Amino acid sequence: MADPRIIDVTLDERTILWRSADIEQERRIAIFDLLEDNRFAPQRAHADGYAGPYRLHLSVEEGRLALEIRREDGSPLEILVLGLARFRRPIRDYFAICDSYYQAIRNASPAQIETIDMARRGIHNEAAALLRERLEGKIDVDFDTARRLFTLICVLHIKG
Repeated sequence: MADPRIIDVTLDERTILWRSADIEQERRIAIFDLLEDNRFAPQRAHADGYAGPYRLHLSVEEGRLALEIRREDGSPLEILVLGLARFRRPIRDYFAICDSYYQAIRNASPAQIETIDMARRGIHNEAAALLRERLEGKIDVDFDTARRLFTLICVLHIKG
């Protein structure tokens, strides 16, 4: 019986050199929300018909995102590697707007915070759409799953 969802997600902590309390909170929320509700269905058929649930490990090496997909018991299923060149600008823009948002929360008016948050969500939505496009034919994910995965991809890019 198919169960196309992620039941566990981990990040390659070796690639994360530094993160603030705000970023750590974003990571925790993204993982919590992802595990609560997601659609994640690799499109490659497996000889034994395995169709979920999945454990996912994310890492970035040499400008490529590796999605290590494992079975529920932890045994390897497949590794999908995506080039991240098209994500450089959305990641940079997302970091910049998040910095503005965190500063605004501490000092700005509610109207200013709302304006920045709308911009942040817009960038996040565009990046999620791009991720879904890049995964097309490889992994079927819904929009909310793509948004949460993009947040985690951003966390992997923090260099200090």
